[in-house]
Amino acid sequence: MTPETVVNLGQNALYVTLMILAVMLLPALGIGLLVSMFQAATQINEQTLSFIPKLFVVLGVMVAAGPWILHSMINYTEELIRSIPSLIG
Repeated sequence: MTPETVVNLGQNALYVTLMILAVMLLPALGIGLLVSMFQAATQINEQTLSFIPKLFVVLGVMVAAGPWILHSMINYTEELIRSIPSLIG
């Protein structure tokens, strides 16, 4: 196995990981920003106020995007397993 192959495998793994994480983190980031703006406008300084909406949004996104996430992980794993003979030889 060459160093280029190892780097390519690492890049593919990072790409799949970032795509899956972005699906969950971007909506949580948006909700956090909206709640922060609401807290700044109303001067409510409660730390737990931003946690509950983010929790519900992330759970909702996981329910909605769960099949896509699972499909992406399965495709990557199948592709990795199929490439084992070419990686060894």
